[in-house]
Amino acid sequence: MDSEELTEQETALYDRQIRVWGVDAQRRLSKSHILVSGMKGTVVEFCKNIVLAGVGSLTLIDDSPVNEEAVLANFLIPLGENDFGGKSLAEACRDALKEFNPMVRVSVEKGDLSSFEGDFFDKFSAVVVSGCSLATKKLINEKCRKRLKQIAFYTVDCRDSCGEIFVDLQSYTYTQKKLDDTIERQLQYPSFEEVVSVPWKALPRKVSKLYFALRVLEKFEEVEGRKPGEVSIEDLQSALKLKKEICGGQSFNEVNVPDSLLERLLQCNKEHPPVCAILGGILGQEVIKAISGKGDPLKNFFFFDAVDGKGVIEDISAQNSGA
Repeated sequence: MDSEELTEQETALYDRQIRVWGVDAQRRLSKSHILVSGMKGTVVEFCKNIVLAGVGSLTLIDDSPVNEEAVLANFLIPLGENDFGGKSLAEACRDALKEFNPMVRVSVEKGDLSSFEGDFFDKFSAVVVSGCSLATKKLINEKCRKRLKQIAFYTVDCRDSCGEIFVDLQSYTYTQKKLDDTIERQLQYPSFEEVVSVPWKALPRKVSKLYFALRVLEKFEEVEGRKPGEVSIEDLQSALKLKKEICGGQSFNEVNVPDSLLERLLQCNKEHPPVCAILGGILGQEVIKAISGKGDPLKNFFFFDAVDGKGVIEDISAQNSGA
């Protein structure tokens, strides 16, 4: 597949992009296949970006019914639409995405992604999951890592005005331009399970407080048997109690997981469209980098908080923790 050339139609349509990142990068992109699970607002932004960029195909998974709440941060479905025709979120988004770029094959797969066998993932270049549990993130990441071909894995989540992207490119080689030379570099990525297993006290003090707060919320949802995002301000005292227990077990200073941050994340669990646009844009760039093999890839977390307007990259791993 890598040897296939761009068609005349693709060359004409993607002419401006080819001028930016070259014909080889566009060829790789046009032959790539992306799997997305969880049609949240951030993922919708990401899908729009990569469809316009010209991936080969995009497969969507989300059997959730379309309703008023589900479309609050989903611009692909009109807010005033009352007759959803019994469509799932994935089906509704598929119909809209096809109009962005008819050359991209957009399809829907039904079912629970965590129940799919490992060989299901073999046809994909990258897998993006959103709005799923801690256990599901670990499971899907591990399934991708066990395949013979390397499959890029990403998680992305937006809570209130905060967001997080996780990247696992396994053993990744790319080219980096330095003056007149082209240097080949290689990065080793840990899995999501490896990352969250690193003792908190072993991590550098500068690590974003969002990292710890989001791990507390993931654990809270797991312990309480909640779906991702199924929390509210009424859960604050229980979440603070769990935070205290986790920090005690980790011999970790509680000040690094501010009560005010947890309160804000619980106060409003809806996605903010402007934050979705930022995260979706960053994620789109990262997937394009991974597929093309050009540009410095993100390793391995990206955090964004609209309160201070800062985006922070954190390389969190046992190797960098001193553990």
